[in-house]
Amino acid sequence: MSKVALITLGCAKNLVDSEVILGCLNEQGHSFTARLEEAEVVIINTCGFIQQARAESQQTIEKALAWKEKDPLRRLAVVGCLVERYKDYLKASYPQVDLWSGVTDFDRLGELLQNKRLVPRQTTFLLDDRTPRVITTGSNWAYVKISEGCSHHCSFCCIPLIKGPYKSRSMASIVSEVRNLAALGIKEINLVSQDSTYFGRERGLKTGLVRLLDQLMAVKGIKWIRWLYGYPEEITDDLLEIMNEEKICPYFDLPFQHASATVVKKMGRSITAGDALRLIEKIRNRVKGAVIRTSLIVGFPGEGLKEFSELKQLVKEARFEHLGVFTYSAEPGTKAFHLEETVSPAEKENRRQEIMVIQKEISRDFYRTFKGETLEVLIENQEEDQAEKGILYGRAKFQAPEVDGKVIIKDKRQLLAAAEKPAFIRVKINGSRTYDLVGEALDAETV
Repeated sequence: MSKVALITLGCAKNLVDSEVILGCLNEQGHSFTARLEEAEVVIINTCGFIQQARAESQQTIEKALAWKEKDPLRRLAVVGCLVERYKDYLKASYPQVDLWSGVTDFDRLGELLQNKRLVPRQTTFLLDDRTPRVITTGSNWAYVKISEGCSHHCSFCCIPLIKGPYKSRSMASIVSEVRNLAALGIKEINLVSQDSTYFGRERGLKTGLVRLLDQLMAVKGIKWIRWLYGYPEEITDDLLEIMNEEKICPYFDLPFQHASATVVKKMGRSITAGDALRLIEKIRNRVKGAVIRTSLIVGFPGEGLKEFSELKQLVKEARFEHLGVFTYSAEPGTKAFHLEETVSPAEKENRRQEIMVIQKEISRDFYRTFKGETLEVLIENQEEDQAEKGILYGRAKFQAPEVDGKVIIKDKRQLLAAAEKPAFIRVKINGSRTYDLVGEALDAETV
C-alpha cells in the first residue's frame, strides 16, 4: 500500500470530507505523511467557491506537479469542489494529474487510485455514522457535518451548482456519530452545514435543528455543542430558547452579507440593516452570553458610496463580536454573474480594509471586558514543545475553531505536560489583544 499526503483547501465541510478520505484509505492499509517529499501519492481536496479559492487550488496543483516530476512513479489525485465545476478545463490544463474526482466519491478514492471502474454517483457524497473517518482536529474537538448542498437561491453563490440541493442526514445517524466521537474522548462538537438552520426542512421537519440539538444534549461526554452557519431569516423562538441550555454554546453564526436594501435584494437575500439590528437585539435579550459572528460582502454590483456607508453603519451599530469581510467575486453560472461590475478590485479591497478597521476596535473592546475574569477554556493544542515552553492555546465558549481568536495561556505549572492531559482548564484572564485573550492557567477541570 502507498504512503499518502493529503492537502485540504477551503472550509470545514471540506475538512470532514478529507477525514473521510483518510478513514477509508486507512482501512485499506495505506499510511500517511505530512511531508510531500515522503509521499508516494498526493491527494488535493480543492475549493472552488470564489476566484481566490480557485487560484489557491491551482497553485497547489502546480506545486504538487513539481513534486511529481521528480519521480514518474508518484501519483497525484485532485478532488473536490473545483473539480466538480471545472473538470474538463482542469484536465486540459494539467494532463499530468493521474486522477480527477469531484464531490461524489470521497469514500471510494482507494478504488479509483487502483484504476477500478466504478458506476458514477449522481449525488454529492454525504457521510453517515458508519463511514470511516480519521479526526484531524486533535483529541478534544471535532466537526460534524449534518447536511450537504443548499436550496437557497442567493444570486452570488455557486454552492448549489457544485453540491446540488439541500440534503440532511438522518437525526439518528448524527446522534450515533456524536456518540462515537464522545467514546473517543471528544468534548466539543461543531455542527457544520451550508445552512444549519435549514436542517431537516426537506424531510418535513419545521424545527429540525432544535430537535437535533435536544437529542445531542443527551449524549454523555460531550460538553460543548456549537452549530455553525445559519440564515438570519430562520432564527425562531424555539431555537433561541434551546440556545440557553448549558451544553449549547450561545454562538450565532449568521451571515447578513449586506445592509443596503438595494444590494440585499440583488443578492437574493431579505434581511436589511433594520431587520438585522432588531434580530441582534432580540438574540442578545433572549440568550444569555450570546455572541454573533457574521460575514459581509463588499463591492457587490450596485454598491455605491451610499450603500457602502449603510454597511459601515450596520457594523458600528451591531457591534458583532466576530466578523469576516469578503470582496465580491463574480462566479460563472450564478444569477449575479451578468450584473455589471461597478466597483474596481482595488476599491473592493479598500472597502474591506475600511470595515476591518472599524471591527478591530469593536473586537478590542469586546475582549477587554474579560480582563480579571476566570474562563473555562478548551485546550486546542497539546504539543510537547508548546507545553515545555509553558504556553498553551485554547478557546472559550464564545470562540469557534479556526475562524475566531484564541485564549493564549501561560501555564507556569505545565498542566498539560502531565500524564493526564485535561480537555478543559480554568484560566484567569489578565490581558487581551485585538482578537485574542491572554491568561494564566489555574487548574484542570474534571469533565
